[in-house]
Amino acid sequence: MNFIPDSPAPIDDELEVLAGLVPLAGQDIVELGCGAAKLARALLERHPDSRVTGLEVDARQHAKNLAAPQAGLRFMAGAAEDIPLDDASFDLALMLKSLHHVPPARMARALAEAARVLRPGGHLYVSEPVYEGPFNEVMRVFNDEGVVRAAAQAALDAALLTGDWASAAERRFTMPVRFTDFDDFEQRMMRPTFADHGIDDAKLAAVRAALAPHLGPGGAYFERPMHVRLLRRLRRPGAA
Repeated sequence: MNFIPDSPAPIDDELEVLAGLVPLAGQDIVELGCGAAKLARALLERHPDSRVTGLEVDARQHAKNLAAPQAGLRFMAGAAEDIPLDDASFDLALMLKSLHHVPPARMARALAEAARVLRPGGHLYVSEPVYEGPFNEVMRVFNDEGVVRAAAQAALDAALLTGDWASAAERRFTMPVRFTDFDDFEQRMMRPTFADHGIDDAKLAAVRAALAPHLGPGGAYFERPMHVRLLRRLRRPGAA
């Protein structure tokens, strides 16, 4: 795959991409797999008349979210494939680097659930890392996501054949990723609360060797390729 971004300059804030695709003022938004909800928090600072529900399956991250409340933002424990929310209650659903974390056998269900909670005409914004580039080469030493990232794209392709969705837009861009040193990389990427990558001494040494060529006095800098697919929720023929 030869990744060619739409914009030659890296985009540090993905909210810029989102804002260029869908209205954000006065919206009901659900983020599926919200993590620390960084984008949602920034969105609400810019659009305080919107409301965001962040769904998170990782119990430790969910507890951290609850401990840091923000006006307009509510957090719920739950998975994208079993959303504990009402039908047709949102204008926009977000999946930011989260679809490939859904078990492949349940990706279709997750996308069907997103369709269920969206109002007709609402949008699903799916942002996924592209499986190429120097950053990916370091990551795959301990966490090779080639299979699940391909499965995520295939699930989106299949979803477009169900009658629930139409493709509304696609965007390709790069995001800067910075690490001060190896310890910073290890803590942020190798030891997340939501996954156990089976880090042992041998794997640690292999990753250290892979990262070393990218480390300098200012740390390590990468530009991570990203692919956004925007789907629009359709009303099925004959639906009320």
